Amino acid sequence: MVKHTPTKKVSKEKYSSFVQVADGFAEAAKVAREFDYPNAAGVLIIHSVIAYADALTIKKAGLKCKGENHYEVISLLSDKMPFTAERQKALDHFSALISHKNMISYHGQIYTKGDVSKLFKHAERFIAWAKVNLE
Repeated sequence: MVKHTPTKKVSKEKYSSFVQVADGFAEAAKVAREFDYPNAAGVLIIHSVIAYADALTIKKAGLKCKGENHYEVISLLSDKMPFTAERQKALDHFSALISHKNMISYHGQIYTKGDVSKLFKHAERFIAWAKVNLE
């Protein structure tokens, strides 16, 4: 049985709004990091990546995952974005970020500066791939 990713239709033109939100989260994450709020920085940079992923699926397919399981975005991106080694690396970065989000949001983990540096590295790599594919 094939698992269906729950989605909703979104006008493709809306992708730019998601990019704007993603950029806002990324900028806020940088400020939080600068002022030594590692948990806020971590959550914000992860939400930036989620918004970029939504922008991609909206622009490419007019679809957005619905629900709270962010791992389903990986399935949708896999379905809608052509396979390349770069796509696979980007999805690996996305998956790592979602794993971290779950640890902090649902298990009370406290981030260190080192943790945040790793999150930013994953995010920067995913965002770079997303921006190329949003051109």
